[in-house]
Amino acid sequence: GLTECPFCGEAAGRELEAHLWARHGHLLGDLGPGNDEQLYECPMCSLTCTNIQILEEHVDLHLEENSFLEDGNMRDLELAQQLQTEEDKQQKSEEEKQEREEFKKLQRQYGLDNSGGYKQQFLKNMEREVDRGRMQPFDYHKRKADMMESLAFGVDDGKTKTSGIIEALCKYYQNENKDVRHVWLSAGVDHFHSSLGDRGWGCGYRNFQMLLSSLLQNSLYNDCLRDITAIPSIPKIQSMIEDAWREGFDPHGASHFNNRLRGSKAWIGACEIYSLLTSLRIKCQIIDFHKPTGPTGTHPRLFEWVLHYYSADKESGAKVVCTSKPPIYLQHEGHSRTVVGIEEKKNKTLCLLLFDPGCPSQEMQKLLERNSDGTSLKLLRKYLGSLKEKQYQIVAVDGVLSLEEKAACCHASQVLTSEKIP
Repeated sequence: GLTECPFCGEAAGRELEAHLWARHGHLLGDLGPGNDEQLYECPMCSLTCTNIQILEEHVDLHLEENSFLEDGNMRDLELAQQLQTEEDKQQKSEEEKQEREEFKKLQRQYGLDNSGGYKQQFLKNMEREVDRGRMQPFDYHKRKADMMESLAFGVDDGKTKTSGIIEALCKYYQNENKDVRHVWLSAGVDHFHSSLGDRGWGCGYRNFQMLLSSLLQNSLYNDCLRDITAIPSIPKIQSMIEDAWREGFDPHGASHFNNRLRGSKAWIGACEIYSLLTSLRIKCQIIDFHKPTGPTGTHPRLFEWVLHYYSADKESGAKVVCTSKPPIYLQHEGHSRTVVGIEEKKNKTLCLLLFDPGCPSQEMQKLLERNSDGTSLKLLRKYLGSLKEKQYQIVAVDGVLSLEEKAACCHASQVLTSEKIP
């Protein structure tokens, strides 16, 4: 390779020494054979000089060059670090933005986004019906007035209620001779379905209305429910749950809703139903079927539990048993329904009978028709293979609490853990 002269940078190759003496001898001093003058060697490139000042200048050039390279590397490093810091900051900002959007989505999904509650949704949906020509302005104003009156008195307007289904089922099963061996039914349960005001989020409240409709007809609960003369509206139920929280029930659950339900479209579940019933001195329990207990994700233990609930009190040889047992609140992620009875087939298989708040009145009323051949029962029947959610919770009512027992339940709910079926 070519060797550069350290003084002028010219390529000198193997003739570097001759080049140095020919061109730069004045810098090197008078070095000749046998010359004993002191030589100074560059520590960086081994160039020899007799003049110490020239050597210092030469070494300074090396240092300046190295400093320039180091500064350049430092600047590159600093730039890389700055770019990385900005990239990290941008990524964190995007993650925080995504978290906020996910949180808002969850708030919307569970009705906690301050977008209004039953009243606002009812009016908005009615206005949409008028705009689409499905409702006349006169009907809009009448229904609005009815709704405002209902809310003022805190009672349900009854427009989504269907009564008499249990009685119709009793008659049907008495005459059914095909495959039902036994059937147990709760007494006097009215069906309530979601309305324009709570469509999409009101199932928990509607199931409470169904449960309450049966309790109000059962003399055992007269004392507990003496202040409730009619089925409460959804905003009234929200207020009742807030009252239970204020008494001290389920503070952990209350904090999830920021201690406020009224004026929101908040979904409620088993814990809120438990707190409300217990605050009314109604004895109940939450039972958690936290994993499938049968093949292909089924829950036979849930079906067996319901059968025992209805049939435990007394053995009856009767085919149709209209019990005094209240219906059961059944919850799974995203929806809840009301168990109103259970069939035992002649082949020993079990079938739950469920009232679903999502089923409209016009469908439920088909169960009231005379000479029904039972085809409408498909609205109610749920076989083992029909309930395959990962987990279910039930709230089951079982009597009345004394004031002391209520206080104990309130204390226990502050560290509430539901009973689990293994």
